[in-house]
Amino acid sequence: MCPTQTPEQVELGKFFEVSAREFEAGHAAPEMFSTAIDAAWHRLLGSPEYAEFSTRHAGQVFGHVSSYGTGRVSWVCTYEEMFGPLPGIWFTDADGTIDEEAAARYRETGEVWAEWNCSPAPGDPETTPKRQKVTVR
Repeated sequence: MCPTQTPEQVELGKFFEVSAREFEAGHAAPEMFSTAIDAAWHRLLGSPEYAEFSTRHAGQVFGHVSSYGTGRVSWVCTYEEMFGPLPGIWFTDADGTIDEEAAARYRETGEVWAEWNCSPAPGDPETTPKRQKVTVR
């Protein structure tokens, strides 16, 4: 029986799936702008479960690298194609407070403008198996 995942872990898995697709398309590393989801990522990093989690969602073990920036988040359309609109957890900080203004701006414009400080880094393509194609939901 699989342990129950938190909403942050569910979204981290989706982020990994989106990231794998973005990398396969030759795009830049996706920006992790959610402090709540990044906190879940940090809790998984270094755990025995991390490699399995990352491989299940991305087909490889992603690294976690510093990547500071601010601006339009590049991967939102890919996420929406795969999973629908971003849920509110993306606009939640590590303490559970929702940035209502940012969430409303996204709902109105379909774009996310944010700051980020990390991104996934793909695994070694020579030793990483190709991921299975994800069915669009």
